[in-house]
Amino acid sequence: MSFEVFEKLEAKVQQAIDTITLLQMEIEELKEQNTNLNNQVQQAAGNSDSLVRENQHLKEEQLVWQERLRALLGKMEEV
Repeated sequence: MSFEVFEKLEAKVQQAIDTITLLQMEIEELKEQNTNLNNQVQQAAGNSDSLVRENQHLKEEQLVWQERLRALLGKMEEV
């Protein structure tokens, strides 16, 4: 009888070990995914900053062109 109990206990221990191993593998996968996602977030933030700077530059350039156009239209009205 004690041999059967020992076998059941051994099976439960083996099952626990297997479960722990699988969970450790899953944790490693999740850590890797987390690292990848963090890298993507940082890259997206960098891209966003770059786009904001480019947008600001284009707006400033547009204002310069508008002023030039207004000046030209003003000269045409004088003629």
